[in-house]
Amino acid sequence: MTTNIVVWHRNDLRVRDNAALAVAAAEGTAHPVFVFDPHFYRSEVVCDGRIEFLHESLDQLAAEYNGLGGTLAFRHGSAEDVLDELLDDADCLYFNAAPSAGYARERDERIAAREDVRTFGDDAIVRDGDSRSNWQKQAEAYFTADPHDPPDTVGSNVDSTATISDIEAEYDIDSTKERTIRGGCRRGRERLETFVGNIDEYIGGISPPAAARERTSRLSPYLKFGCLSLREVYQHADDEGMHNRAVEMFHSRLFWNQHFRQKLQDNPTATEHAVNPVFRGMNRDRHDSDLARAWKRGQTGFPMIDASMRALRETGWLNFRMRAMCASFYSYILRCWWKPGADWYYRHLIDAEPGINYQQWQMQSGLVGVHPLRIYNPRKQVRENDPDGEFIREFVPELADLPADFLPRPEKTPLSVQQECGVRIGEDYPLPVVDFERRRREARETWAGLDDRAKEALTDPAIRRRASLSQRRDRSASDVEDGTEPTAEQQTDLSSFGE
Repeated sequence: MTTNIVVWHRNDLRVRDNAALAVAAAEGTAHPVFVFDPHFYRSEVVCDGRIEFLHESLDQLAAEYNGLGGTLAFRHGSAEDVLDELLDDADCLYFNAAPSAGYARERDERIAAREDVRTFGDDAIVRDGDSRSNWQKQAEAYFTADPHDPPDTVGSNVDSTATISDIEAEYDIDSTKERTIRGGCRRGRERLETFVGNIDEYIGGISPPAAARERTSRLSPYLKFGCLSLREVYQHADDEGMHNRAVEMFHSRLFWNQHFRQKLQDNPTATEHAVNPVFRGMNRDRHDSDLARAWKRGQTGFPMIDASMRALRETGWLNFRMRAMCASFYSYILRCWWKPGADWYYRHLIDAEPGINYQQWQMQSGLVGVHPLRIYNPRKQVRENDPDGEFIREFVPELADLPADFLPRPEKTPLSVQQECGVRIGEDYPLPVVDFERRRREARETWAGLDDRAKEALTDPAIRRRASLSQRRDRSASDVEDGTEPTAEQQTDLSSFGE
């Protein structure tokens, strides 16, 4: 008698290299299901653009299942209630475990605890034991192991009770973002092949925001939703990339992706609270809602900040350097509480991954205590990463005609030049909302005053484990000036993950 197995898709929207699906198909008949959970559609930190990417990915996944002679069933409601109902007619439920926090983590733990449910953790995440000592070995084994083959066939016995168009109508999904990347495993594979075919352009194209749109992989949304597995991406680059420095750097970024997901597995409260207790509540009492609003709207008077924040809101994507710079500016210079800023990123980023977003925010906001103090100078970033103003002119059109020499500090533009360019600084474009140099100096003094207490807190083994998986010597604040990124050698040194 055939065993009927429900396969619950969550953030693994693919048929290739899908452990739960492969095992279900080998042991019986796999019946794939996706549940539209109202909790996520009503959330204030999920933008329509991300939901549209999800729906595009589901549409392509359904087409792949049709090609295998089966169907992807769509249901709407609480995942626990829907799966309980499905298990009345099926023998068991399989799904791939994934690091999560809050509602999703609690829900998944309750579902996984059932006797008729089996979870799979083929993803480099250490779930038992000390991740600091075991993580790199497990990660390397994951990346180099043979991927799971897609099934030959799947079942079609589970009926859909919802459609994508029904869900979009019920929750009024209509994104205004100017998206250039669409969801789906087929599109993800096409983008992977294009990127690896031009991977030599990767070096030098990471930090400049205009160049990054073309020269970085832009695969993060496909990894976030599991349209591609990290292993599939790693091995394709390894097979096709001729093992050069660009491939090594890209491989390193894939390891770091899993590193931050591991940190969320170890400490799911990192989405809410500072890892180091010394910094809990930092800036909360002096959070200035007007300054936070100017930051969100891209109206701070610092063109690189404003262009980045407008790009985030308008497109749902921003390269890593600009994400780090804007987070640093928000916390150190505007003195705003980190959590609303991190939530704003999480709301607008199409590729928002909680383990990466919230823990990177904590690092860039100085809330961990083991990382160097990076206070990015947005004026220096203009000179280094947008010297001709290509990025700024696109997203801050008020400054489109301003000569490039004045883009780092528009407030220094002579009145005659302003008149000639048709822009009035202070009216058409705001003056700087704060004195950057003074606030940077004061931030360094504030964090220096807390350094001894922060280090003392890290003597607690539990806090230290949450702070970092790395066993390397942590660099001091003096090793970094104005937000300098690690060298290419440091980025490709996988020994930093420990043994």
